[in-house]
Amino acid sequence: MDLFHAREHLSDLARSLEFMLGDQREDWLAARLDDLDHGDIDGICKAARACHLTGIKKDEPDTALGYFEHNAPRMRYHWFRSRGLFVGSGVVEAGCKAVIGQRLKQSGMRWTVAGADAIIALRCTEASSACEPVCLRPRTQTGAA
Repeated sequence: MDLFHAREHLSDLARSLEFMLGDQREDWLAARLDDLDHGDIDGICKAARACHLTGIKKDEPDTALGYFEHNAPRMRYHWFRSRGLFVGSGVVEAGCKAVIGQRLKQSGMRWTVAGADAIIALRCTEASSACEPVCLRPRTQTGAA
């Protein structure tokens, strides 16, 4: 789960609680962002549920918290970082651009969906250094016409 997107959801949650938080909104959000950085989703939920909303806005926090509760296992950012893993989608997006976009978007190229899928599979296999096990299997080779 991309940290930047989770932060956006947390900001939306703070906006929905703005009426209850008043002048404390920025401090509350800063504390919750710290919780998020440490993967403390329970802390975020507890702090949000402490603000009791009524009326038409009463369900907004529960909807926003559903996102965090559902994705909590993927939001262990402190743990991921301690193991040298990335917590943003930029690395993956750059990898897709380098491995896939570079090959598919060359001058004059036209692709069918099936052809693009095939070349994507080959490029990903090559980039992941898994080419030999795939290429050496006889069932992956097309027979002569």
